[in-house]
Amino acid sequence: MFKKYPILKWTLFVLTGLIIVVVSFGWWFMNLLPSTNADVSASKVSDISYLSENIQPIRGKILAVVTSADTMGASGKATGYELTELARAYYVFQANGFEVDVASPLGGEPAVIIDDEDMGIYDYAFLNDSIAQKKTTNTIPMEKIVAEDYEAVFFAGGKGAMFDFPENKYIQSIVRDLYQTDKVIGAVCHGPAALVNVVLDNGRSLIENKEVSGFTNKEELLLIPEAKTVFPFLLEDKLLAQGALFNEGAMYLEQISHDKNLVTGQNPWSTWKMAETMVAQMGHTPKYREITAEENAVNVLDVYEKHGYQKAKDQIDHMYRVEHKPIDRILIAKHSIMAAMQGDLGRFFAIVGLTSKAKSAAKEHQS
Repeated sequence: MFKKYPILKWTLFVLTGLIIVVVSFGWWFMNLLPSTNADVSASKVSDISYLSENIQPIRGKILAVVTSADTMGASGKATGYELTELARAYYVFQANGFEVDVASPLGGEPAVIIDDEDMGIYDYAFLNDSIAQKKTTNTIPMEKIVAEDYEAVFFAGGKGAMFDFPENKYIQSIVRDLYQTDKVIGAVCHGPAALVNVVLDNGRSLIENKEVSGFTNKEELLLIPEAKTVFPFLLEDKLLAQGALFNEGAMYLEQISHDKNLVTGQNPWSTWKMAETMVAQMGHTPKYREITAEENAVNVLDVYEKHGYQKAKDQIDHMYRVEHKPIDRILIAKHSIMAAMQGDLGRFFAIVGLTSKAKSAAKEHQS
């Protein structure tokens, strides 16, 4: 048959070769990732020195607000608030001397989104924290909130926020009251949806001419291509339409905006810095916190985006050899996959190279 149809022979030869290459590359790529991760699912507040040592005096109260929406509108897609965004901000506030109340538009127990791949020691500690869990399963209805009780309000993300934050009059009222009395307003990821319809007593939009960050159109559409029909609006578009100066960073990397007493973050990876910036805006030097391996990975990727591949490799070397910092190379690898999803093969191979560099640097550091 091959003599009669030589093209068939070469087609099979090429396909077989491609399959071998793809399988080999896949095996090599998976080998770049850690074979095992430390099990931190049983972590507790007492296990984390940041939370259990050098306890700060009580400085006031902060209100954390999460969405009550459990579906993305008529699409029926499940949603809720992002646990990592609430947990990490909650513990930054607590470690810096603030009591934290948790509220939602409807009160009670809202739906929560838990992405196992993103969970770290603080997130599991939050799940194992009986006080934190009591607050999240019995959130305060927004209508019962008294603005004067709080030094700041923080809006956690989660796609549900796009549906029940923007039109909530109680959210609008507390944001307006706190902002106009120079208290601090914070929001991260989809959390800035709480700000889009807030009108100050002077009749102007709160975010008009304010530098603001939030989940970008690029980030939204990469994960949900039909986002324009799922959500009532795209957050970036709405913020711009209301006069905000939208401050966009690299996709899925840390980016915050700090405009006086308004502090906003682009995505989940911006939560730590956003919360600590809120603490600083309230007049306190944030307590020392050991930077996580995930944040170190974000730093490497940020160096790559701003300064290129070689500088990012140098940063990996510096982190391991000089600073002795761990790097979450799974997160770096995820960004290579996102580059492939966007069809950017050059960026894909570069970030795979950084993943490989992080593995070899870690191995050298351990030896």
